[in-house]
Amino acid sequence: MFDSHTFFMKRFSAHLKETSRYLRYIFNGHIAFAMLFFVSALAYYYQQALTQLPANFPTALLMGIVFGGIVSYSPVRTLLKEPDLVFLIAAENKMQAYFRNALIYSFVIQLYLVLLITAAFGPLYFATYTDRDITFYLLSFVVLLIFKIWNLLANWWMLKVREPQMRQLDLFVRVLLNMAVFYFLINGNMILAGIATLLFIIVFFYDYSLSKKHAGVLWDLLVQKDQNRMQTFYRLANMFADVPHIKTPIKKRQWLVSLVSKVPFTQKNTFDYLYRITFVRSGDYMGMYFRLLVIGGLFIYYIPNLWMKILFAILFLYLSSFQMMSLYQHHRTIIWPELYPVEESLRKKAIVKLLFQLGFIQTVLFSLLFLIMQAYIGFFVTLIGGTLFNYLFINGYVSGKLAAKQ
Repeated sequence: MFDSHTFFMKRFSAHLKETSRYLRYIFNGHIAFAMLFFVSALAYYYQQALTQLPANFPTALLMGIVFGGIVSYSPVRTLLKEPDLVFLIAAENKMQAYFRNALIYSFVIQLYLVLLITAAFGPLYFATYTDRDITFYLLSFVVLLIFKIWNLLANWWMLKVREPQMRQLDLFVRVLLNMAVFYFLINGNMILAGIATLLFIIVFFYDYSLSKKHAGVLWDLLVQKDQNRMQTFYRLANMFADVPHIKTPIKKRQWLVSLVSKVPFTQKNTFDYLYRITFVRSGDYMGMYFRLLVIGGLFIYYIPNLWMKILFAILFLYLSSFQMMSLYQHHRTIIWPELYPVEESLRKKAIVKLLFQLGFIQTVLFSLLFLIMQAYIGFFVTLIGGTLFNYLFINGYVSGKLAAKQ
């Protein structure tokens, strides 16, 4: 006899084994060091900022937006796979225990974000509202957990609705109500917080009644959403280890391809052309590169200490180069590059050359940011130090790693 609870536990065990294997690669020594540095620096400057907090700082608005966003983002992880569309539909009336366990699992794995954000906002809250004790903040945390459960259930009920516009409208309304509830709660206006909560409960029960009108489960939608989340995880893990079953999205970006693909039409430039268009057209590399560029620029701009700015510039240069190393293995499952009548050594030279160029562009942009801020010492140190670091790291560490993979 089919036992959906036992089936979920087997599926959960396999899922946990797979994700933990990749997480070991993601949180390796390099990333652990970078994260430790980030957390230490952020904690230091956060504490410094709290001592100079202006009296009119919008703490309630900021916490309301963030808390509302946290509870609104409550995806349901069903761990369903594509073959389930064939084999589990017949057992749909026996899947209650499976989906109950999926909801519990989804809530538990999202608790870390709730706890992290609550702990991070604690110092800001008590620095703003000095007349309040910890009881009121603990009450806010309890309300946060309750709304997290409510939003998770509402998201699950709305997954029975086929129309995406209906789901998006429902999510938009709940996001606004969630933010309003926590804004008024943090601000101490309990009457308005109660009214916003009542409006949310009305929407909550409307979602429940709407789900009852849609019989059955949208298996294809559940599988698609779970696959999309797993592909996001795989793309992240692919930056650190080979993920053979990743489905990498390809985008045309014709104008960018025409811009970066201008290389001499000779055999020795074959891999230069290949890796350039791979960087541009793949859904991972260029996005990751520009995200790190923007985040690094924000750190450089807002951190007050000049030498910490320079250190962050070098750190983000390191992170970008380290992440882009996986370009070398991007075509590992495709046979055609192996058939090119080109020496294998040119592949390594091409990727080393591209990584150096990307690092140099990032160094120049970070240096120009110092120039805009009129920090001339930072400009020269970042330009010279960044270029030297880029050359040594690419031609030393990266080149050695690529040689070991050949």
